[in-house]
Amino acid sequence: MKGQSFVGTVSLGINNIYTVITDTGKVECRIKGKVLKGEKVYNPLTVGDRVEVEPDTHDAGKGLILKRFERKNVFSRYNRKRNAPQVILANVDVLACITSWSSPPFRPRFLDRVLIAAAIGDLEPVIIVNKSDLSADSESVARINIYREIGYRVLFCSALSGEGIDMLREEMRTQVWGFLGQSGVGKSSILNALMPGLDAETGAVSKKHDRGSHTTCYAAMFSRDDLTLIDTPGIREIDICGIEAMDLGYYFREFQPYVGNCDFSPCLHDHEPGCRVKEAVEKGLIHPDRYESYLRTLAQLQGETGSTQAKG
Repeated sequence: MKGQSFVGTVSLGINNIYTVITDTGKVECRIKGKVLKGEKVYNPLTVGDRVEVEPDTHDAGKGLILKRFERKNVFSRYNRKRNAPQVILANVDVLACITSWSSPPFRPRFLDRVLIAAAIGDLEPVIIVNKSDLSADSESVARINIYREIGYRVLFCSALSGEGIDMLREEMRTQVWGFLGQSGVGKSSILNALMPGLDAETGAVSKKHDRGSHTTCYAAMFSRDDLTLIDTPGIREIDICGIEAMDLGYYFREFQPYVGNCDFSPCLHDHEPGCRVKEAVEKGLIHPDRYESYLRTLAQLQGETGSTQAKG
């Protein structure tokens, strides 16, 4: 590898040190000079990125990243602390939005924002309900059925009992999947069930707060046989970025027959008279809780205070 640059995939990034997988093994890399540092983002590289690397002439196991190739897709959220977009993962074939019936409880508005961010980043989402061995309340079941009705694929599994794991493994073969969800839903447990012996760290759900702790601290890529997936840290909230408030309606699938047909253009589908989206809600053609998710996300994009976090 010495003397010639090569191409690889970022499999891990911690404190600006990146592990890059190549055809010949793993290389520890840093970004060369000011390459990529002009971008106004929280992190210039993420797991899944394809990069060009210049080898270290003194150490074959190290190198410098010269460039990042164009991404085919990306999942991002707005990082409030750094006031910039934060890229969670890139270049996956499928984004698995993992949730659970309980422990922690099913939170559809969080899932709504995952689906919005997936659409913004040109990702194909699949909803995975883990802990399917646990009982589900009728409201949660009805909400999952809404996702199905508007065209999202929904899979069920239990990392504990093994239910649905073989089916999921078959779904994932020869593709790159990204796992994303709230803390405690069982992303790492599913990973361990799919790749026995990997022993990814898992954690219990707090009985007091009914939410999980962060056991996965960094996004990381895992490959075994014909399975490749990216496991990400649990996320407790998502702020949407990358679109204008007036365009939000296009990212709700069931809104699309009505967006663009309102009496006023542009229409935020909030307070305007003659809004076809609001009419569809009143007629029962759009689920009122999905519309409430829309309004909360709209408020976040407009920079309003109050109900701007996707926690419920």
